Amino acid sequence: MLPITFDPELTPGARNAVRTCLRIEPEEKVTLITDIVSEEIAAALASELTLLGCTWNCFRLEDYASRPLIGMPQEVLDDMETSGVSIFAVVAQQHELKSRMQMTDVVNRRKMRHAHMVNIEKRIMLEGMRADFLKVDALSVKVRNIAASAKKIRATTAAGTDITADMNPNYNWIKTSGIISTAKWGNLPGGECFTTPGEINGTFVIDGVVGDYLCAKFGDLRDTPLTIKVEKNRLVSAESANQELRDEFWAYCHTDENSDRVGEFAIGTNLALNDVIGNILQDEKIPGVHIAFGNPYGAHTGADWYSATHIDVVGRKFNIWADDRQIMRDGQFLIHV
Repeated sequence: MLPITFDPELTPGARNAVRTCLRIEPEEKVTLITDIVSEEIAAALASELTLLGCTWNCFRLEDYASRPLIGMPQEVLDDMETSGVSIFAVVAQQHELKSRMQMTDVVNRRKMRHAHMVNIEKRIMLEGMRADFLKVDALSVKVRNIAASAKKIRATTAAGTDITADMNPNYNWIKTSGIISTAKWGNLPGGECFTTPGEINGTFVIDGVVGDYLCAKFGDLRDTPLTIKVEKNRLVSAESANQELRDEFWAYCHTDENSDRVGEFAIGTNLALNDVIGNILQDEKIPGVHIAFGNPYGAHTGADWYSATHIDVVGRKFNIWADDRQIMRDGQFLIHV
């Protein structure tokens, strides 16, 4: 990656990733995974790894397999077996979730520090990756503590969202603030706290974005929102003026027996973000609520069920109550750090 020139404006975000978020030490070995689209960002990351003095190997996916991937290349998985840290800076393609799960299976088993930068783009490096992640972490600790003691969390928006999540006390709340540890790999940019809900009921107006490959296809949904209804944790209806969006989302959420089940309830905490940009990697970290259908990341939350799919949905400008305590008004936290 080093021979590739890159915009020096990428350096602050890359340095944040390597030194603040992953806290890589010079004696460690790193596996850096990228693709053709993301190689400029990977070059900035590789430059920081070199300046740090650590050992690193970089894999450009197209050099090892055809896209979309049907599985993570064995060369990548083998290299991860001798690394303490991994970075995945790749733009996802349709039906590649299985390959990413193969990678995170290694991360979880070996307790690696892993930065998941799926669909990373230059704008994110200049915005979300420039956050003060120590401040984001301090806020995330407070949000997690409040949420973990709540029996119910309600979220509303002016657009029409009104959902109530009953919490399961047996499930863990996970903080992924951008400060990545061996306890839980995290997305970068970071900034959220999440759990698997006990049960969610209500209406969610998706006027932000939907996740996975649908995000790149449909982008910002401000003008053509998708309105969904959830009953007893299951998706029961979806409506939008964009019929193609509605149909593809509905099909995705009916891939397997749990693809329509809410596996994640999350509160975004990245204070550097103000509005949707049409990229789920950053948009799900905006202060507010997002939920996801499918895989509940049970290895971390404690949920005892599984799905081969996972798709996030994001709205705008939330009001949030943890039991009777309001912690957000119109997208602004009422919690002070």
